[in-house]
Amino acid sequence: MYTKIKSLFFFLVLIGGTGVLEAQNTYEWGILPSVNLNSKLKNDWSLNTKIESRQRFQSGEVNGEIEENYRYVLTDFSLIAAKKVGLNSQIGAGYLMRLREGELFHRLIQQYSVVQKFSGFRLAHRFASDQTFSRTEKPEVRLRYRISSEIPLNGESADPGELYLKLNNEYLYGIQASESDFEIRLVPLLGYGISENLKWETGLDYRAGGVFKNSRQHSYWVTVNIYIEI
Repeated sequence: MYTKIKSLFFFLVLIGGTGVLEAQNTYEWGILPSVNLNSKLKNDWSLNTKIESRQRFQSGEVNGEIEENYRYVLTDFSLIAAKKVGLNSQIGAGYLMRLREGELFHRLIQQYSVVQKFSGFRLAHRFASDQTFSRTEKPEVRLRYRISSEIPLNGESADPGELYLKLNNEYLYGIQASESDFEIRLVPLLGYGISENLKWETGLDYRAGGVFKNSRQHSYWVTVNIYIEI
């Protein structure tokens, strides 16, 4: 239990570190549901298929007027193949298609992940890059790093029929044309294993964009994630 508390404290420190982001100018909030299909293949390969939709309920200026209420934002369809290259590491690559405001966006994804197993929790690191293309916008290139921890609330592992806590912290640096941006994401989630092949997670996806700019974006998304092993 002590190690679990230490892991939770570590993430709270990371969250507290974003207290410098006090000058956000705009905000938005809504829901971000997703369905994930995971398949284990031969020769240490795996495949993840994901459908995710973003719907905004409200947006506006911080401490100001509401600019817009409900709006459908986008839907993502992604496919990522990964191969185990070590005892606890994987390399992967994939493709994402985004439908937003009648426009199609295409994204190429590359990633490397490694998992550290401790007594009572797991710590995972993901290093990724992606490139997004469309007919109407300049190409965008992003570098990403995510650290996440899964902490079972009963026992030493998250077994079916038990709750667990997942904490994600991600940093993104993007370049588009001559503009660059830095974003921080904090995602605390509560999960439940329904069976060996089915689990769900729900929580808050907080995103702070424009960190090094005068105008900052403040986003809150209520997430509901379903994971199915097939």
